[in-house]
Amino acid sequence: MIHPHFQWQLSTGVMPSETWLQAVQQMLVALGWAGHFAQWSGPLLWQRGWRDHEAIAGFLSPANYTASSPFAFGPEMDWAIARLVEAHNQGEKVAIWGDFDADGLTATAVLWEGLGQFFAAPTQLRYYVPNRFTESHGLSKAGIDGLAEWGCTLMVTCDTGSTAHAELAYAQELKIDVIVTDHHTLPTTRPPVVALINPRQLPAGHALANLSGVAVAYKLVEALYDRLPTVPQQPLETVLDLVAIGLIADLVALQGDCRYLTQIGLKQLEQQAKQGVRPGVAKLLELCKRTGDRPSDVAFGIGPRINAVSRIHGDARFGVELLTSRDRPQAEALALEAELANTRRKDLQATVMRQALEQLAALDRSTTQVIILSDPQWSPGVLGLVANQIAQEYGRPTILLQTETMPQAGEMLMARGSARSVKQIDLYDLVQAQSHLLTSFGGHPYAAGLTLPVANLPLFIEGINRTLRSQLSSVDLNQPPPLTIDLEVKVADLGRDLFKALKLLEPYGMGNPTPRLLLSNVQIEGVRDFSLRDQSGRRQRYFKVIFEVRDPTTQAAFPGHWWGHRRHDLPVGRYDIVVELDFNAFKRRYEVRLIDLRSGLVAATPATASPAAQWIIDERDTPTPNAPPPAMATCPTDWSDFAVHHSTDTPLTLSYPSPAPIAPTLVWQQWIGMAKYLARTGDRKSISEICAKLGVSDRTVQIGLQALVQLGFTVQQHEGNCSLSQPPNQSATESYEQAAQRFLTAVREEQFRQRYFYEVSPAILQQVLGDRRENKSASFRYISPRSDEG
Repeated sequence: MIHPHFQWQLSTGVMPSETWLQAVQQMLVALGWAGHFAQWSGPLLWQRGWRDHEAIAGFLSPANYTASSPFAFGPEMDWAIARLVEAHNQGEKVAIWGDFDADGLTATAVLWEGLGQFFAAPTQLRYYVPNRFTESHGLSKAGIDGLAEWGCTLMVTCDTGSTAHAELAYAQELKIDVIVTDHHTLPTTRPPVVALINPRQLPAGHALANLSGVAVAYKLVEALYDRLPTVPQQPLETVLDLVAIGLIADLVALQGDCRYLTQIGLKQLEQQAKQGVRPGVAKLLELCKRTGDRPSDVAFGIGPRINAVSRIHGDARFGVELLTSRDRPQAEALALEAELANTRRKDLQATVMRQALEQLAALDRSTTQVIILSDPQWSPGVLGLVANQIAQEYGRPTILLQTETMPQAGEMLMARGSARSVKQIDLYDLVQAQSHLLTSFGGHPYAAGLTLPVANLPLFIEGINRTLRSQLSSVDLNQPPPLTIDLEVKVADLGRDLFKALKLLEPYGMGNPTPRLLLSNVQIEGVRDFSLRDQSGRRQRYFKVIFEVRDPTTQAAFPGHWWGHRRHDLPVGRYDIVVELDFNAFKRRYEVRLIDLRSGLVAATPATASPAAQWIIDERDTPTPNAPPPAMATCPTDWSDFAVHHSTDTPLTLSYPSPAPIAPTLVWQQWIGMAKYLARTGDRKSISEICAKLGVSDRTVQIGLQALVQLGFTVQQHEGNCSLSQPPNQSATESYEQAAQRFLTAVREEQFRQRYFYEVSPAILQQVLGDRRENKSASFRYISPRSDEG
């Protein structure tokens, strides 16, 4: 369905004078750039507030920017460096306490390599990264105990620690001095530390005010290099690629030193990737088919893969090794692990998103200011990603929680999750107002993590909604979120010249967003969709649409894509569309990325299959009991299920509804209950009856029968019927958990395949089944469309 859910705002106002454009053009020529600046980049810079020619030179070229001294942090940096110099002179043991997201892992890696020039690893230097699932963000007393046992006397945190008063006091009791480097919310009182280096201490507008965790860590290392210049053997510039990765991945405002560090860091990333200096990073770029010279290579390539490690495994320590190891086989193996984790992350994210939207459909959004959803089965590693998607889509702060169903001995049931905000609503203050209901909470105005007892959840929902309602005089949640459009262009304008002109303003990010381009009254043609595949060729539950945008007045055409959507989301027709211009390094061509669209002068019409492919009638979205035979009313789980339906050349109607799977654990419990009943009564059941009762296929029932045998049951099958018995002295050959796991795996795989056959495009079905029609002896293969991007 096409519907405008953004409020489009085309940037307008006083355009720059010809004199100003000519002056800036001359400046660019002096910098070695020329071309179409005056037509495209000039108005864009003007709209974004750049007026002074010298400031523009520093913005566009890092060679013309004067970076801030690390000692601009004042006495806190002086105290930190004095303590590190003392530790170096005394041969002390130093520990790095990191974090598990991309900013925290790159910060840990920067300190590992930077401090490693002054402290021998691993005898004098080690790092600690908390487990996302079992420890969450921040410091912990258990982790500090381990460092104390090792003999640590100085700990340096990165991307965490500012508000950890209790844990920092505990470290002090254990005679461990602490230097905190962080960029999150400052405490009301200074914690008991040697130094607290946090850019929030600086005045607003300071060139260092927007630094992320990795950039603060870099500034600490830079200061130590300055104080002890003869000690390091590795140039400081070597870690700048890590700084750029962390800055872009953490979505900080790329202004001042943040922009400068990102610019020089991307050059370092591209160069070191070519040279193989960091084989793990080079392999990640290879896997996502990118070169490392653009911020989008990090935002859509390296960053998600680094973040996926902890989102899937919890333990992200090997992420530091991936970033720092010079051992090529080891580093590349770790990169492949990160790639697999990212594939799994995409699948989990799609699952949680679908389930969250089902819950959201039951909410009365007219009375809901903060969207709060929970489920015991949700993976905590993807809750922040999905919360951000929902917040952006619905224009409301969103909190997603995983709730416990089985408490630890003597403990309460807990809910843990992530929150994301929109529309300048300060999420930190909003949740902080409910701190009496929470057990832990941390973050910043737009993103946070929290934990609370499940019993407190109703009070929390009521309280946070009440708090936001009291602030709504300045915020209209029902107003569609704004979508700023920078330039209106024609299809003929798209391509290399416009791309190079816009690339002058890179890196884009927070504070300097990627330019949005408006194409009015264009024709969308050649719409196709693909499900992505992982490295092993297995289908992911993540789609993208590809299409061609054409100007009906000139017939100029240009390729485009739309991530996370299906073909039926984009019917062929005329539209006004908002896009971003991009370069596909894999296909070596320029493309547009679709951001939003509205119906144009010609009404949108459904995409139709070619006449040669009319024999598949897709009624899956609107099942009809009167579909002409042959028709499939039951969702298949394998390609072989189609065999009975397409032996002739008559049309095949797909009329099966969307699968509504039961949780695999509930299916297992139902199966065990049924087995005990049959064994007790001696009744006989047909396999087809069991399949219908459990909602699974014959193949899965057979695996379930094998599990029963492993649990000590006797199984007899005859002419499609089954009977069970359970001799009293018969012992199980395997544990209950092992037997259950095989059945649960089979159920999950079957449910995954059912979802695949419900979502797979008719074009793929026609391709596979058409091959079967042409060659009656051909075997069916479980395949999915090829992905052309990582």
